[in-house]
Amino acid sequence: MNLKMYQIDAFSDKVFGGNSASVISLKEWLSDSTMQNIAMENNLSETAFFVKKSNNYHIRWFTPTTEVKLCGHATLASAFVIFKYIEPNLKEIVFDSLSDELKVTKEGELLTLDFPTQTPIKTDNLNIFSEAFGVKPIEVLKNEDYLVIFENEKIIRDLKPNLLKLKELDLRGVIVSAKGDNIDFVSRFFAPNFGIDEDPVTGSAHTQLTPYWAKKLNKTKLKAKQISKRGGDLICEVVENRVKISGQATEFMQGIINI
Repeated sequence: MNLKMYQIDAFSDKVFGGNSASVISLKEWLSDSTMQNIAMENNLSETAFFVKKSNNYHIRWFTPTTEVKLCGHATLASAFVIFKYIEPNLKEIVFDSLSDELKVTKEGELLTLDFPTQTPIKTDNLNIFSEAFGVKPIEVLKNEDYLVIFENEKIIRDLKPNLLKLKELDLRGVIVSAKGDNIDFVSRFFAPNFGIDEDPVTGSAHTQLTPYWAKKLNKTKLKAKQISKRGGDLICEVVENRVKISGQATEFMQGIINI
């Protein structure tokens, strides 16, 4: 069996930036084990598979070690492929997923994810994060992931996490964030339990980050940067109980998988 695969750099207007995702369009689903093995072989933070169902697309995402419920950058990458190669006349794509219905719209080069808000709830569990990062956070919240807030952008840039400590945690991953020096907020994301020591740009994390910083900064539209080594730029907006996350994407390569 031959499968067409695209590798897309999401949340970047140039190659070698943003977060790279593999995208595979299927006529029908492969077995879970086959999709997991493909993701493991790709060894990127996410491999996305989608199948067209009526007017919508059903999408699933796999890290090198497991399937996840929500992934922003691989959804953006999948939408880029559909808009460019599969249905170029579309202006909106509706994805059915484990996190319910997700929409992506296109305006020029800008793609916008429409995701459900994941409002983080405050927790008193600060000690393990002080140990894991060597710096005491201002506060810790949680939803799908832990959200750990620090004093300033420099702390976020300089963090060297103890990944073994982070593996002791019970949620998907850990978002660290602070108010930006020249931007509304910055972040990084770590998910070693899911085979991702540090994710370059994490769209789904911004479903927690955006409502948090919107309340703190008293504004609904914000500019954000994930300050990993590759880095990524996002425009985020709270609209009722949804978060709109916008960014560009760039194609790195196309290839054929032989299985």
